[in-house]
Amino acid sequence: MRQPRGQERAITANRQTSWAFADAFVAEDDALRWARDRAREAGLRSVSPGTGAALRLLAATADAKAVAEIGTGTGVSGIYLLQGLRPDGVLTTVDPEPDRQQFAKQAFRAAGFAGNRARFIPGRALDVLPRLADGGYDLVFCDGDRLESLDVLAESLRLLRPGGIVCFEGVFADGRTVDSGIQPAEVLRLRELLRTVRESTELVESLLPVGDGLLCAVRRG
Repeated sequence: MRQPRGQERAITANRQTSWAFADAFVAEDDALRWARDRAREAGLRSVSPGTGAALRLLAATADAKAVAEIGTGTGVSGIYLLQGLRPDGVLTTVDPEPDRQQFAKQAFRAAGFAGNRARFIPGRALDVLPRLADGGYDLVFCDGDRLESLDVLAESLRLLRPGGIVCFEGVFADGRTVDSGIQPAEVLRLRELLRTVRESTELVESLLPVGDGLLCAVRRG
């Protein structure tokens, strides 16, 4: 790969420093640190603090009362989403691994959220999402199987109310999404997702450079 030179190298360094500063700007409490530790032990990748803060901001901006999360993990992203939800809001979170959801339950409790603030549904996203209510959600956060991204997008749009927000985590794929070399199927699917969202007349989109890339779109009314 060509090495950056001169001003290009300085810009790259400045961006990396700025991204690191953006993540460090977010203060995380004991509950979040505990959830991150459980994720690390399980070999899972959690959303970055910057990504979590963006999700919290989006949920608060939408005045969200109902949020669906695909990929519970150990509860890191769920805590951020709950922090942005209205006090009477409910997070519905889906994951194929019930053991992970047990960690998330503990993390939510440690973060001070009552048990009725989260609904845990074990199972594959494409098995569970069709059972959720049409237009019943203010925000859908997707952090699951990348190969299912396009199908999950279609289900998410069905779930969202007009003006609702859909977000996909990890769309940079550690830089592979823009790498011109041969890429695995999951990266090719992410490129399809990005193209589909960008070309949709139903969505107002933005690609946020936080964490490993957060693709967000608002469903037009």
